Amino acid sequence: MNARIFLAFDFGEKRIGVAVGNDLAESANALTTLVASNDDDRFNAIGHLVKDWQPAVFVVGYPSHPDGTPHEMSVRAERFARQLEGRFRTPVKLVDERYSSSEAELKLARERGRKPKDKLAIDAEAAATILRRFFDSGAHKLPMVNTKASVNS
Repeated sequence: MNARIFLAFDFGEKRIGVAVGNDLAESANALTTLVASNDDDRFNAIGHLVKDWQPAVFVVGYPSHPDGTPHEMSVRAERFARQLEGRFRTPVKLVDERYSSSEAELKLARERGRKPKDKLAIDAEAAATILRRFFDSGAHKLPMVNTKASVNS
C-alpha cells in the first residue's frame, strides 16, 4: 500500500502555517509558514508546495469559539478550503483547530526549553497539530469526500 501525502493548513489572514504528513505512518511535520499579502501570492506559494509534495488530500483547520460555535474566521477558513479544492482539484477536509496554536506553543516550548516567540514556527507547528488530530480521528481511513471531519480537541 502506498502512502498518501497530506498537506495541512492553519489558515490566517496574515499567515498560513503548513504541515505535511502521510497516512501510512500517520506522521505530521511542520513544513513552513506562508506570508502573503494577497490571494494570488498565497495560492502561487501553495501551488509550489502542491507541485513539490503532490498531496492526495488537504486538511484545513476550522476555527470556532471555545463552545464550538462558528465565528468570522470560520467563514474565511471555509472559503479558503473551497478555493484550495477548486484550484488544485484535491479533496479538502476541515478539522476543528481549537487551541491548536496553544498546543503548538507548548510542544515547541518543551522542545526548546523556553516559550517560543517565533510566530512562523508556531503557525507551522499548529498546522502539524491539526494534521495529527485528523489522523488521530481516523478520518483519513474513510472515503475522501469534502466534508468536515468531526474531530474534537
